[in-house]
Amino acid sequence: MAAMVSRAVLLIGVVLQLTAQMCGCMAYVGRGDGFSVELIHRDYSVKSPFYDPSLSQHGRMLAAARRSTGRAAALARSYATAGNGSPDGGVSEVISIPPYDFLMYINIGMPPTRMLAFADTGSDLLWVKCSNGTADDLPKATAGSGGPPPTVVFNPSNSSTFGRVDCQSGTCKAFTGTGVSCDGKSNCKYLYSYFDGSQTSGVLSTETLTFDDAPGGCIGCRHRQQLQVARFNFGCSTSTKGSFTGDGLVGLGDGNFSLANQLGAATSLGRRFSYCLVPSFVNTPSTLNFGARAAVTEPGAATTLLIHSDVDAYLTIALESVRIGDRSFTLAQQPRLVVDTGTTVTLLDKELLDPMVEELTRNIKLRRVKSPDEEMPICYDVSGVGETAFGKIIPEVKLGLRGGGVVTLKAENTFVMLHEGTMCMALKEVSKEDGGMVMGNIAQQNMHIGIDLDKRTATFANLDCATSYPWPSPPASL
Repeated sequence: MAAMVSRAVLLIGVVLQLTAQMCGCMAYVGRGDGFSVELIHRDYSVKSPFYDPSLSQHGRMLAAARRSTGRAAALARSYATAGNGSPDGGVSEVISIPPYDFLMYINIGMPPTRMLAFADTGSDLLWVKCSNGTADDLPKATAGSGGPPPTVVFNPSNSSTFGRVDCQSGTCKAFTGTGVSCDGKSNCKYLYSYFDGSQTSGVLSTETLTFDDAPGGCIGCRHRQQLQVARFNFGCSTSTKGSFTGDGLVGLGDGNFSLANQLGAATSLGRRFSYCLVPSFVNTPSTLNFGARAAVTEPGAATTLLIHSDVDAYLTIALESVRIGDRSFTLAQQPRLVVDTGTTVTLLDKELLDPMVEELTRNIKLRRVKSPDEEMPICYDVSGVGETAFGKIIPEVKLGLRGGGVVTLKAENTFVMLHEGTMCMALKEVSKEDGGMVMGNIAQQNMHIGIDLDKRTATFANLDCATSYPWPSPPASL
């Protein structure tokens, strides 16, 4: 046992050393307790540039569910592509763009360029769209109501702190994307592919990142704090393929190039973050925390180990059982569950989902109705019950995690209102060909979820996210 512990400590030390060498960062932090990020949902928040006032609240939920279906399937297919594997084995505002549900503002360069990037727990590279300084690279128009915001393009020639990663460096060799190559000037060129078919390519570079502590992130603080990190490794993207209508992407997953890993190497914050997602019907921002603020200390918190995934960037846990009332369900082979903020619905294996649906429908004494959308076929008429009362008659779903922890999914985590008076189950089958399972962001609502890449743990605690993080209300004009 002692030898195993020693090898584990040595392995962690090697990973941290590699990350530190890759980053080559220096940083200063405004406060020792960490930072908090304001997360704004693409569809639901009036702060979002994608907010469509012509849609009803139910219409926004339906749009989000449809948008996430392809992403959920792509995440699951990635397991089949990568192999079977083994289960043993700063601060900004956030908004969202398809196929992701959240984005965050980052400030890059000196002087800083403010950019709106996807926030994704399913990948690890931070990249932004880059310009070569010509007029053709600059945004042409602004967005109308409900359309995408104008794209901001980073121009490296305007920054005094921009640098390129050398092709022979350890950083270039450590890149785990689709591939790297060298250009004629020995720059490290990268290609990063996503499982939905989208891609980004360009030059691995270094730059100064500045994060502003979001309003309300530090209760009682007299001044807004900042985190600044120099020589942060990122992708300076000169070409994209797919629906990247934002300015870039911030990888929050489990990989050497992720935001958490690089912040941990550059600062005293550690390689950890947490988030708390408010329900869709609450007009309050969600929250992302770094450093000491990422600690999940609420009563009843359940902690489990992050397990090795066939895709390095995925945040994956082992699901040992599911309990509804006095019935418990398991799979013959212990399934892996990807914790993903970019997917709306939860994706489950048919062998597990079918008995769960049977038990839930047996306990729900309401009239079944036709679904507004084929992606969520199991729906109930709640017009005479009300959303609040409906939540009290839905059985809780308890997820048994490796290590003995239990995560409780309440009605708001398993059902959504897709139409006035119609509540539908937010659980969807994953095909045997795809194989992976995904815990979507509906299942994560009103939970404080902490990811600690140093301890290799994920922690879940039920929490009223809206009242626990009292962000300022948006202006009335919005």
